[in-house]
Amino acid sequence: MSGAHSETLPLELHAGTSLSGSARRWSIYPAVKRAFDIAATIAIAPVALPLVGVSALLVSRDGSSPFYSQSRLGKNGKEFRIWKLRTMVPDADKVLSSYLEANPEAKAEWNAHQKLKKDPRITRVGRFLRKYSIDEFPQLFNVFNGDMSLVGPRPMCPDQRGQYPGTAYFELRPGMTGLWQISERHQSTFAERATYDNRYAAALSLATDLRILVMTPLVVLRGTGL
Repeated sequence: MSGAHSETLPLELHAGTSLSGSARRWSIYPAVKRAFDIAATIAIAPVALPLVGVSALLVSRDGSSPFYSQSRLGKNGKEFRIWKLRTMVPDADKVLSSYLEANPEAKAEWNAHQKLKKDPRITRVGRFLRKYSIDEFPQLFNVFNGDMSLVGPRPMCPDQRGQYPGTAYFELRPGMTGLWQISERHQSTFAERATYDNRYAAALSLATDLRILVMTPLVVLRGTGL
């Protein structure tokens, strides 16, 4: 997709309606969304837990912990610890720093997207887990705990705050999936995520959330995760 992605976003979400306006139209939405998150997490658990368990065994074969947590920004800018299956080598930060110093093109890609298509930190098992988003299943704990929602903006690291041009992210709980996650994803820059967050905020409703959830498995099965 090209830079004209704002004209072709899925779900036909159109800007122009503020988040507060959406909330006023349906003041019960936050409570319904939270209840749905809890119920859906409990329903998914019998399938997710065995999958996470098997994946954790595979990840731990190199002797390191199969899980890791990092700080993320949540609603109103509050920090929380996000949980994932480990998909990177030990000392991943040092590996990344050395790789970017030696590869100017990779450094430019990282500065624009905060991701790399060919990331030297990712293990062979980790690449598979990321491809099908299995590494993110532990975030169901974050959803149940209330730090995240099933549907919302992509969780942001604290040091990425200055690169985000907007406020919609901070008025919503970050999500395991969302409009950006089912769209062009890694073809967009980090700053362009704000466009997706604004459009999601403009169409905020349970129907929008359900449509995103229905579309998510189709994206996952295509294996476009990175």
